Amino acid sequence: MVEGLCLPVDRFYDDTFLSAVYDAWHPRAVRDDYDFYLPHILKANAVVDIGCGTGTLLQEARRAGHSGRLCGIDPAPGVLERARGYPGIEWVLGELQEQRWEQQFDLAVMTGHAFQAIVTNSDLQSFMTSVRKCLLPGGVFAFETRNPAARPWKRWTPENTASVALSEGTSVLITTELDSDFDGQTVAFTHTFSGNHPSLPMQSRSTLRFLDMDALRTLIANAGLRVEQQFGDFDGNTLTPTSPEIITFAKRL
Repeated sequence: MVEGLCLPVDRFYDDTFLSAVYDAWHPRAVRDDYDFYLPHILKANAVVDIGCGTGTLLQEARRAGHSGRLCGIDPAPGVLERARGYPGIEWVLGELQEQRWEQQFDLAVMTGHAFQAIVTNSDLQSFMTSVRKCLLPGGVFAFETRNPAARPWKRWTPENTASVALSEGTSVLITTELDSDFDGQTVAFTHTFSGNHPSLPMQSRSTLRFLDMDALRTLIANAGLRVEQQFGDFDGNTLTPTSPEIITFAKRL
């Protein structure tokens, strides 16, 4: 690890079984973020997917005809083990800050709200410096973060239980409960997984960082990037104070 960097991996992504649960809980049919980002990926020669998870976005890009460099990086062994089953793409276990990538990518993407797993101010600054470093001049960082003004954590309650079925016939019930409400910066919560599998029950605890529009713009500017476009949802609607998402395309200066 880079000195001063502390990005713990949630069990949800570190555990091989739970990584399969993640894919089942977020099937392609509901990944409107993929529909949003894919056209940009297909137009870029070299792309890095930061926090690539099980790699399904880059796999789809390759199937859609992308013939250039595709690289996925993730600190969680569980999800990356699933990603590595797909050939023809670079899969890197680790943090972006650990890599010696300088001016290598036209586009860096970060989907699935992975950006929010970077919690502290110092880690955010270190991360954004590394994003700029890995981009070619004029390269773009495309990512999203939930808008804190929309208060999405209010829906993360035991009443909103999800159920998923895995291919081998296993059923998994997922319950989410807040451990701490929004404190102006972060929200902490626990996923509980139960069902008819020997590994269950299991729990995974997470903390997410929320940045408002002004704080995000300041972070981007301080890293030597410039906001080119912002959207409020994956339909491409204009960003407003109450939009559910803050989707940003930031260019390296």
